[in-house]
Amino acid sequence: MPGYRFKLDLKVRDYECDAQGIVNNAVYQNYLEHCRHEFLLSAGIDFNRLTRDQVFLIVVRAELDYKTPLRGGDAFWIGLNLERVSPLRFVFLQDIFRVPDQRRVLSARTTGTAVNAKGRPALPAELEKLFAGAAKT
Repeated sequence: MPGYRFKLDLKVRDYECDAQGIVNNAVYQNYLEHCRHEFLLSAGIDFNRLTRDQVFLIVVRAELDYKTPLRGGDAFWIGLNLERVSPLRFVFLQDIFRVPDQRRVLSARTTGTAVNAKGRPALPAELEKLFAGAAKT
């Protein structure tokens, strides 16, 4: 397992499962987004405050590779790394692992950017600082 800049522990809730008793594919997007928001908060960046300030962090591409399912009650953790791929775009590299066997459940690559109220690219200074601390993978 690679090293991660941020790690978040979670547990599957029963209502997140489909009729087969496994986590619905769409729910993984919620897990990944929650992890990204918690990472930003841990770095002192409040997603909701940015929105109030009319700076909008947006996803422009999401790639998810499903490996093995999670089921109701499963404990899992998400590892996150951040990479800047251009002056205006960044990528969150995230993996989900099931506890206790540490089996990889999912690998994701989510590309994002930031825009202002007029829809123009505008990375806030605090994001620039965050990239200064991001290691290239």
